Amino acid sequence: MPRSRRAARRGPGSARACSPASEEEAGSEAPSHCSSASEGASPAEEPAGSEAAGERGPEEEAAEDRLKEHMDSLLDRSAKTRQAALRSLRLAFSCRSLSELLLERRLSLADSLEKCLRKGKGEEQALAGSVLTLLCLQMGSGPEGEELFRSLKPLLTGVLADSTGSPSARQSCAMALGVCCYIAAADLEDVVSCLSCLEGIFSPLSIGEGGSAPTQHGPLHCSALQSWSLLLTICPPSHIKSVLDNGWLKLPPLLSSSSVTLRILAGETIALVFELAQDMEEDLCHQDTEFLRAQLKVLATESNKYRAKTDRRKQRSIFRDILRFIESGEYQEETIRFGLECMYLDSWARQRTYKVFKEVLGSGIRHHLQNNELLREIFGLGPPLVLDAATLKASKVSRFEKHLYNSAAFKARTKARSRVRDKRADVL
Repeated sequence: MPRSRRAARRGPGSARACSPASEEEAGSEAPSHCSSASEGASPAEEPAGSEAAGERGPEEEAAEDRLKEHMDSLLDRSAKTRQAALRSLRLAFSCRSLSELLLERRLSLADSLEKCLRKGKGEEQALAGSVLTLLCLQMGSGPEGEELFRSLKPLLTGVLADSTGSPSARQSCAMALGVCCYIAAADLEDVVSCLSCLEGIFSPLSIGEGGSAPTQHGPLHCSALQSWSLLLTICPPSHIKSVLDNGWLKLPPLLSSSSVTLRILAGETIALVFELAQDMEEDLCHQDTEFLRAQLKVLATESNKYRAKTDRRKQRSIFRDILRFIESGEYQEETIRFGLECMYLDSWARQRTYKVFKEVLGSGIRHHLQNNELLREIFGLGPPLVLDAATLKASKVSRFEKHLYNSAAFKARTKARSRVRDKRADVL
């Protein structure tokens, strides 16, 4: 699979270094979202780049010894011991860069994870799938990552296709299959086969009768749809055209699901399909397109009392953005800040990619955006920044300066919104 497809769709210029105290974006009236990925942490709290990684002290050596013990514990006879080791590995892999250590032990670790997936039950399989996803992210898109994906792909598809298996295990394998294929698949056949496997999980014919989404379902369908849409962003135009011809028509029935998460994911995926059609200069005119827009308008203004208030608010906000994009092609840009840098999500493809990796890494997304070369290549961030102690100290913003900046931003934002919200304003 060409690596260039994994970069940003909107070209360069979507990432840059910035300082929170030097920007006055909050005062602008232009619509923009700002992520809380770096909330609660100052830029100087964590050294950027590989400078700190070169210094190995007793604490780091002790941490590596503990990791090796956890890897050995994956072969323990006790299921509780294996599950505890998997949880510890999941936490370590999501919060630290351990590619050098894992390169040495990748074969034995892959064998242990395979045994957990093959012989484990329920929670153990789910944990093993999560650790496998993080291991592939640490290995990257080189030969090691390709070998890992090729060896475990049949097992992942087998667990995912087993309708009698644990829902949590199948959900974890759905996410693992999508992310590992996105990172390490070398052939188009692998991508197409994974797409077909995931589509069989969330398509209406497989989850409900009569072509409608079921009233009750688990998170499995959400993970399958997330992974499917992630792989769609790296598909060649020939396969995307087949999706535009027929495949996307399986998405609108999911808008009537009882789950707000699945409804939102389906809406965002439909917007992604429309974006891919625009990039290929294809027209999605279809007899059901007008009905789809009517559905989106209903979801963007829904006020049914039987749905939770927070769900209604979240749904209306997102579907307003989706409807605006489908009608006028306007995407509401989102800013992600981490350390001294920030990047912009200026397309549905970049948004889908970021959300999937954020779900996989959790709170460790900030660290990996700063230090993981694969993730920085995917988002077009360039090599990791290497900053000395003096630069880090100079970039640190004092608490008083933060207070002044936040106060000014709050005042400007309130003024901008008041002009729209004032009931005394003339309505033309």
